[in-house]
Amino acid sequence: MDSPTYGKIQQTSDRHAPEVSKQTGFPSAATHYMEMPIDLHKELAIHKDATFYIRVDGDQWKQHRIFHNDVLIVDRSLQSRFGDLGLVVQDGEFKAMRIGFGEEEEYVLWGIITYIIHYAR
Repeated sequence: MDSPTYGKIQQTSDRHAPEVSKQTGFPSAATHYMEMPIDLHKELAIHKDATFYIRVDGDQWKQHRIFHNDVLIVDRSLQSRFGDLGLVVQDGEFKAMRIGFGEEEEYVLWGIITYIIHYAR
């Protein structure tokens, strides 16, 4: 007959260790919530303190491919170069103008248009 053994209960060495789940199959539709949203100011602004967003009302700037409800990203700190698209003040109104073209008219350069965001639908 075997004699019983007395003492402390020992922990088993083969325990389950929790870890990050390993995805199999199709990804969850909620995985995009873990990604950071796109920040236009961070991605498209060269000089953040001098960058402005302007929504266009009307089609008066079609010749520059700027249409109604487009958003212009304008940087006021950039130096103008020949051919840049600038936002100017002329006769008390904002206008889009190519720098270096039509210099016979007097205007005040308000900023350089760096991006034009179109509605694609």
